[in-house]
Amino acid sequence: MHLTRRAFLGSAGATGMASLFGFLGLELKPSKAFAAQATPVRGRITSTICPYCGVGCGALVTACDGRVVNVEGDPDHPINEGSLCSKGAAMIQIANNERRLTKVRYRAPGSDHWEEREWDWAIKKIAQNIKKTRDASFVTKDAQGRVVNRTEGLACLGGASLDNEECYAYSKFARALGVVFLEHQARI
Repeated sequence: MHLTRRAFLGSAGATGMASLFGFLGLELKPSKAFAAQATPVRGRITSTICPYCGVGCGALVTACDGRVVNVEGDPDHPINEGSLCSKGAAMIQIANNERRLTKVRYRAPGSDHWEEREWDWAIKKIAQNIKKTRDASFVTKDAQGRVVNRTEGLACLGGASLDNEECYAYSKFARALGVVFLEHQARI
């Protein structure tokens, strides 16, 4: 019997794979798959956008009694057509997480501990810090004497959870402040 090297390796590989399938209990015959029937979730359904990446996949979030009970892809959304990646599918963990901060935490400069503050105080503090930084870093003319009216001490970064209208309003706000370092998460 004449056995070539190629024939020997082919038959050895096939025998090895068949043995492996048999050892692992795998069968090559067709199998049946059964989809689990999901129980319908009752509550208020809100359309939203996934906050994780710059794709902007649509999601339907169901809330009942002030708690998020279900998140699924929006089948009518033109980008993802109802599918979500693993991060988007786990979006429910953003709202339902015992480690999620629900109150404003502030650590004063030089302090070694965090304090709980009210939202009204935090919004005023952010506005004061923006104004202070803008005033301290505002440039009216560049080195050549040209009028530039910009601030180089502030930067703004948009995120994937903003829709087109929100991005437009955000960029107008930033440009009104004189921000030149204006970027979006999808481009970084």
